[in-house]
Amino acid sequence: MEILFVSHKYPPAVGGMEKQSYELITGMERHCKVHRIVFDGNESTVSYFLLLKKRILRTCADNPGISIIHFNDGLIAAFCSRHKGYNHLKRTATLHGLDVVFPSKIYHKFILPRFNRFDKLIAVSRATASEAQRLGIDKNKIVVIPNGVDTRIEIAKSPITLTEMLANHGIEYRGERILLALGRPVRRKGMSWFIENVVPSLKGNFLVLLVGAYEPVAGGTERLLSRLPKKPAGKISLFLGFPTDNAPLRQLFQEPEVAERVKHLKRLPTTEVQLLLSQSAAFIMPNIKVAGDMEGFGLVCLEAVMAGATVFAADIDGIPDAIQDGKNGYLLPSGNAKIWAERMNEAIANPQPNEHKAAFRQYTIENFGWEKMVRGYYDLFKSLVR
Repeated sequence: MEILFVSHKYPPAVGGMEKQSYELITGMERHCKVHRIVFDGNESTVSYFLLLKKRILRTCADNPGISIIHFNDGLIAAFCSRHKGYNHLKRTATLHGLDVVFPSKIYHKFILPRFNRFDKLIAVSRATASEAQRLGIDKNKIVVIPNGVDTRIEIAKSPITLTEMLANHGIEYRGERILLALGRPVRRKGMSWFIENVVPSLKGNFLVLLVGAYEPVAGGTERLLSRLPKKPAGKISLFLGFPTDNAPLRQLFQEPEVAERVKHLKRLPTTEVQLLLSQSAAFIMPNIKVAGDMEGFGLVCLEAVMAGATVFAADIDGIPDAIQDGKNGYLLPSGNAKIWAERMNEAIANPQPNEHKAAFRQYTIENFGWEKMVRGYYDLFKSLVR
């Protein structure tokens, strides 16, 4: 069996979709012959998309053994859905979440229905599958194959202490319990909501650390979007993955109480992130409902568990497919500030013991390895060409 993978989300770019794409494509090489047309950053995105049809046809002509073309997200699948010249091959695509619920009537009416032309659509979570069906995708076309996690991630053994590491970033650490959040500050991640609604109710000696792409000063793109009407600005922000929580966070950081209890760190080396995860009292992912957006899976939660963190995540979107309540983390009601404050106060007062963390980690290893995801795709591909 030979498969051609087409993906514009791929390293060296960094992100959950890029990681999943890399692990799927390289993992599949252990099972069958793989060809790839991926965006590696050596040309413009526009050039990559415009040349796709030509490259796909050439690759298929040079390799007549190809029987399946897999598009690894809905955007690239939609772009290629009108291609002609390789309709004799089986076509599959992965749906991650936003590529299904993107808030556009034109997209939902004229583009999303094209996905029914594919032989199979792989949703990364039950929530993504449910949204796809709700918006008109044939349920018989959809299968759910959850993403995985690198089970080789080790709990950090750092040559420096947490105090020394934070001091290197200008933060004086005095033994506070750390509540840690990672990732891009987009609204659905709920960080401004958490700081505004939960932090004022927290007690004891704690410090909230945000690690990611938060910008303390508005950049050119943000200023440009602020001049556009609200609806088109929102759609452009979602399409670009723009950090829409930057402005609310910036406003919150102006409050002295917030500035004292909440600190921001820009992107850190992996070793430092893993040290923070292993030493935190809680890793938090307090996602909230945002119209036209969704968390397709929640890969960062699994990575946090593997690094030795206790995960507290919102029971929303695709997150419950990654975190099983009480088995590898805890699910809390999205948007319920009272319960979030109660559980965070418990974590601050009595952090989870290491043996519980170890059990959560073992459950994740047994149920969410990348090889399990790859095998799911392989079995599906085999069934299509059998």
